[in-house]
Amino acid sequence: MRVVVAPDKFKGSASAAEAAAALAAGLRRVRPDLEIAEVPVADGGDGTVAAALAAGFAPVQVLAEGPVGELVETTFGLRDGTAVIEMADVAGLRLLPAGFAPLTASTYGVGQVIAAALDRGAIRIVLGIGGSATNDGGAGMVQALGVRLTDDGGCDVGRGGAALASLASVDPAGLDARIAATSIMVASDVDNPLLGPLGAAAVFGPQKGAGPDEIEVLELALGRWAALTASVTGTDVAATAGSGAAGGTGFAALAYLGARLVPGADLILSLIGFDATLAGAGLIVTGEGSLDRQSLGGKAPVGVARAAASRGIPVAVVAGQVLLTDEELTGAGFAAAYSLADFEPDLAIRIDHAAELLETAGGQIAAVIG
Repeated sequence: MRVVVAPDKFKGSASAAEAAAALAAGLRRVRPDLEIAEVPVADGGDGTVAAALAAGFAPVQVLAEGPVGELVETTFGLRDGTAVIEMADVAGLRLLPAGFAPLTASTYGVGQVIAAALDRGAIRIVLGIGGSATNDGGAGMVQALGVRLTDDGGCDVGRGGAALASLASVDPAGLDARIAATSIMVASDVDNPLLGPLGAAAVFGPQKGAGPDEIEVLELALGRWAALTASVTGTDVAATAGSGAAGGTGFAALAYLGARLVPGADLILSLIGFDATLAGAGLIVTGEGSLDRQSLGGKAPVGVARAAASRGIPVAVVAGQVLLTDEELTGAGFAAAYSLADFEPDLAIRIDHAAELLETAGGQIAAVIG
């Protein structure tokens, strides 16, 4: 039997590739006769570029500005004119050197990586925006690509969402001309608008360390950014579903880059040619750190299950913890679910020994394969 092992990352304990290797080892230990394909997957957050590289994209390393101004080395994937960029790897929460920075974290480096991809001949860009540290409405990203943002004195505004409170003028004339000829797709499962109680500041600000006062500052600043953007572009996208994604990065991508927002898991699975790997498979094994209600909104394992359902292939899912009911699991397309918490109830131990536990889960799955 051919088994496709296609997990996402187990955040904080195993990358998608490490999880796939551990599950495959458990399957092989019990059933050495199995034909196993290891296919790490992602949904637009951490691990997106790794999934692309595993699928044959070439790595391109560049230096760019991190979320609070320090230089970071980031990697994007490139193949046949398509670049895959991971926001978390240049402006992600894990890159903050000294805790949260909700008012000052910037997407400037994301724009620099887009420019680097264009320099390498990219004509299609896939931008995964999960795991961001920013709340600047994507302003830094478009600044890096040539849009000029100035205050009343004609000086460029600083980095971060709070700096947009002093914004007086937006001049998009300097936007990199190559953008107009580039197809840009943003991998995101967020449908929040830019502003309001469901907007970037109110919903995502607290996740990035913003308290009530900081949320108010960001909301006013982003409102100013949205109003001036509408005045110069002639289009108001602040209320568009997904414009609030990644602290408003979705907004700038829509307004200035002509981007399309696409469900993350579906986009990445299509990008890596996942459907082709299913040919001849009798079982799919997928997984992620926590299988919960958020997973049902379009996380990678659910995307894998949808792809498998189109071919009538059963899917087993493994997670650090499974918080869905049997009915929800069945509705999502999972034939069986395995929780690492059943093997080891202590969370700290589960994190430290994730690979061993995943191998155990793989062995259990192999034991019941017909």
